[in-house]
Amino acid sequence: MANDEKLLKIISHYRKKLQKKIAEREYEMQQDNNDHYMIYNALGFTNKEGYQIDFQQNVGRYLYKYAGSLLEELVIKCMKEAYPNTKTKVKLPNTIDKSPKTVEIDCLVGNKAYEIKWKDATTDGDHIKKEHKRVHIIREAGYTPIRIMFFEPNREQAIKIQAKLKKLYKEVGGEYYSGEDAWKYLKRETGTDLKKLFKKSKE
Repeated sequence: MANDEKLLKIISHYRKKLQKKIAEREYEMQQDNNDHYMIYNALGFTNKEGYQIDFQQNVGRYLYKYAGSLLEELVIKCMKEAYPNTKTKVKLPNTIDKSPKTVEIDCLVGNKAYEIKWKDATTDGDHIKKEHKRVHIIREAGYTPIRIMFFEPNREQAIKIQAKLKKLYKEVGGEYYSGEDAWKYLKRETGTDLKKLFKKSKE
């Protein structure tokens, strides 16, 4: 089976799993107690609208989770295809303080330690501190921290956080690729045009 076919099969598998999960949750919601709709009513929403809002909130939560997991699995599959000695979910001991006990590398290719994100819309300042600690631990272990994030945030505060993260990676001798640069980087490193593959999966 060609690599593209293997990747398309993974996408199909995730699609079916997600649809099954959504159907299960929809059935559960139909049995739920909906007394909280009285608050929705007071704020100008009908029971029908309230149900749709709750349902879509659940769908969104599952969709974000599956989107991130799918993209991470596909990237790792591309890396493994190009570099058979690729390791995944490598844990390193925290050499800076006691919390957390370990930090995790999503994908390790030689001395390249990859952090794979489909997108990151966080606006939490603590995120910077945690990532600062993580990349320093990785660097001290002799690896080059590399962050690849395929979709950039839209909100101003989240954009600022990512700019700080990019600077942090550069300061420790790491690499940071986001948006179109991330897709190009993956293609350059593995030979797989994953963006093109996603478009093909819709056909």
